[in-house]
Amino acid sequence: MNRLPTEDLSDTARIGFAGLPLPGPVQEAAIRHLESWLFDPAFQSYRPQIVSMIERGHFSELLDAFYRVLPFGTGGRRGTVGIGPNRFNAWTLGASVQGHAQFLRTRFGEGAELKIVIAHDVRCFQDMAGRLIPGVPDPLRGMHSRDFAHIAAEIYAAADIQVFLPPEGEDMSTPELSFAIRHLGAQGGLNISASHNPPDDNGGKFYNANGGQEIPPQDAEMAASVAEVRTVARMGLDRARAAGLIQVLPDGVHEAYIQANLACGRDATARSARIVFTALHGTAGRTVGTLLARAGFDVHDEPIGAIPDGSFPSVPFRAPNPEVPQSMDQATAHADILGADLVLACDPDADRLGASVRHHGSWRGLSGNEIAVLLTDYVLSDHAAGASPVVIKTEVTSSLVSRVAKDHGAQVIDHLLVGFKYIGDAMDQLEAHGSFAETHASLDDFAIGAEESHGVLVSTAMRDKDAAGGALLLAELASLEKDQGRTLIDTLSRIHERVGYVKNELASTVMRGATGRSRIEAIQASYRAQPPTTIGGRTVTAMHDRLDPTGPFGPICSDTDAASRDVLVFELGDRARVVLRPSGTEPKCKVYAEVSGPEGTPLSTAKVQVDAACRTLTEGFVLDMLARVDIRLPAWALRINDLVSVEDKVRFADEIIPTLVSKLADGEAPQELGPWLDAQLCGFGKDGRLLVADAIRAFVRAEKPPDPAALLSLVGPA
Repeated sequence: MNRLPTEDLSDTARIGFAGLPLPGPVQEAAIRHLESWLFDPAFQSYRPQIVSMIERGHFSELLDAFYRVLPFGTGGRRGTVGIGPNRFNAWTLGASVQGHAQFLRTRFGEGAELKIVIAHDVRCFQDMAGRLIPGVPDPLRGMHSRDFAHIAAEIYAAADIQVFLPPEGEDMSTPELSFAIRHLGAQGGLNISASHNPPDDNGGKFYNANGGQEIPPQDAEMAASVAEVRTVARMGLDRARAAGLIQVLPDGVHEAYIQANLACGRDATARSARIVFTALHGTAGRTVGTLLARAGFDVHDEPIGAIPDGSFPSVPFRAPNPEVPQSMDQATAHADILGADLVLACDPDADRLGASVRHHGSWRGLSGNEIAVLLTDYVLSDHAAGASPVVIKTEVTSSLVSRVAKDHGAQVIDHLLVGFKYIGDAMDQLEAHGSFAETHASLDDFAIGAEESHGVLVSTAMRDKDAAGGALLLAELASLEKDQGRTLIDTLSRIHERVGYVKNELASTVMRGATGRSRIEAIQASYRAQPPTTIGGRTVTAMHDRLDPTGPFGPICSDTDAASRDVLVFELGDRARVVLRPSGTEPKCKVYAEVSGPEGTPLSTAKVQVDAACRTLTEGFVLDMLARVDIRLPAWALRINDLVSVEDKVRFADEIIPTLVSKLADGEAPQELGPWLDAQLCGFGKDGRLLVADAIRAFVRAEKPPDPAALLSLVGPA
């Protein structure tokens, strides 16, 4: 390939960007950042890749990588590892850490002795999505989360801040980081992790001295400090270790963390459930796995998922997230072999808890809301007479949690914005002031914190969600039910019969790149300008914009506050609602739908009616949402897995399915079409056919193609 002269590179990129459907200011911002990375010596190691991308015309990838600086989301930066300011790399992490160090110095004083705990997960960047040019040098391939942790440690050390790192060869979970900060009396922490995100992602999430994340406006002060960074100072690891500025985390911290969670147990005799546990290749073997074994449970690791591996090779779709039911398929298969009763799973940083229950001979996965309901009911079932326990949850978490809590006479804080940091802050307020909003209680009254995305906390020793304590209690409850010849599904039924049936659904719509970001912003603006009068056939009776300064959250106090409050709530009478918000950590719109059953309706009838109504409500809203940005999808295409981007969903509906039906009509055999279909789906992600299987089945039901059996044979039975 002919090499472009240096002076022509930015001109070539400018011409390439002009052909993309994005506003001029976005293109100009990308050019400014691109020129800086091309010509500034600080970015020299990235230059070969940038030049190769320009020469090969990879303008869409370049524009998305350079059009902005990766923003501070929920307490830090998370995104795709790669080249450019809108990617996670040594520069975006380094600027964040430098800003955090300056923030700490401002808060605690220049002469203060400061300590930071750094944790990291198992990720290792291998560019599995193929965004970089093969064979061209780059400084990112093979970078482990620990490598990023070392960079951060060097920056803190240069700022005269003492750092504690996990021992060599050991990773560290999110909840144990929160515990360690409090246990060691540190002034903050940093976690190098992208939690449940795809393998190519990573991030840096910052913690305060309470072991939680800053909330507005304090997080805005930290973000402003980061934005002011122009240079980053580092002290070499060897020199920092010799000076005592980088140390290994003391041996006793992990044991103290395990003991804190063991203390959360309610019934030491409830140990009959046989459990299979999967860490999904992450850090949870040392937390959940160790805790269950120490508590005396008959627990067995799913052997492949127990191996730390940031590419998540055995996990369907490479999506190590308990929210994805298929993530536990390998563990349930292992549980069948062992005759286990319960499967428990965690995401790679061990803060999310997933579960699947053997019920009447088959496996039934639990949603995050269902886990929250079960644990709330269990922890409140034996509270002392006259006590007033406190349950804390986010607004989008099922109202069934609040019903259960109130049925037990508990106080409920249930209006919080999305993010466990708000639950942690409520705990801090109870501890410091004996009250939060209208709730008057002490931290000793705390019973449980819960959010719908499989996050629970049952210990006051931490300020972030922790799968370990929740797993212990869920295993106890499963054992108590087993001893009575029942399962956790029976427990849920009894709860529904007592307080009413509620169905919750979450629909996530991935919109990638700069175009996707502009669509997400346009969707929010559209609903504010033209609120719907009906959703899914139901009348909208009220709309609440959480940005409203006259609403329950008051005036906007910072840009980060505005970002957290970009939430729209649509009430549909007193038994249904829809909540819309952009994700704070991923490029997606999130739609939360809830429908409650009418009073007095038998549970079996309510489940059928309410489940169907909730599905109709969810689909109706998502289709309307997409139409507002000129995206049209048939309803059956919404059954494509939510891990797939909306652009790929459109391509599947408009191109792949019609071509597939045509090829079958022309007499091509399904076994011959399999490789063609796999090639078409390769960009969707790992396990492409599994990602679209439900959509193909829905297409057959809705459209009744000429040879449905042949089409269905490509994806197998449901």
